[in-house]
Amino acid sequence: MSISVIVFFKALIVVPITLLPILNPIAIAPIFLSMTGPIETIVARRLAKRIALNCFFLLMGAIFIGSYVLDFFGISLPIVRVAGGIVVAMAGWKLLNDQEQDKLRTSVAESQIGIWSKEELRRRSFYPFSFPLTVGPGTIAASVTLGTQMPNKPVDFLITSIASAIGVLLTTLVIYLCYRFARNMERFLGDIGAIVLLRLSAFILLCIGIEIGWTGISDLLVDLKLH
Repeated sequence: MSISVIVFFKALIVVPITLLPILNPIAIAPIFLSMTGPIETIVARRLAKRIALNCFFLLMGAIFIGSYVLDFFGISLPIVRVAGGIVVAMAGWKLLNDQEQDKLRTSVAESQIGIWSKEELRRRSFYPFSFPLTVGPGTIAASVTLGTQMPNKPVDFLITSIASAIGVLLTTLVIYLCYRFARNMERFLGDIGAIVLLRLSAFILLCIGIEIGWTGISDLLVDLKLH
């Protein structure tokens, strides 16, 4: 096997393995349902498609130009991790203690079908569903980190870039499938199972936020020791 093939498959595998545990679309799917409410199936399918498309461009931008943006504003990656960890942890804590989410889920079946306009669908597909619910600060920090590890050699850079783009495409495909069939998963789990999964997802989100923040703090402490 040639070195180019190894470089390609390494970059292809690294991107989903790095991003999916942070994105965790399976765990976020119940939160996605609780925020959308009883919308039509066609609208839900379009929303999932738009979210996946938005996430693709967000991740691509973070990987390929994120490091340059940080350098331009003089912001270090550890600072991004600390700030992102705080935001993610606060979101997880709020969801973990928000009793209204349980009330919303139990009333979804009795509510009328929601009708969203095209403009509303376009607007909500980006905020809050694409950012920060799906692609949050932690995911952006991880994507920027992947971008900083791009090889300098032109051939290897080109191969890694193509593989990374395919890896991002596979990652967003998983996001689409999880959101597209979120309602099926909810029916399979039932009301109690969905509430339990929602709480578990919120706790995982809280832990991810703390982990991201602690990584940033550790990096800052290392830099402090070096200076």
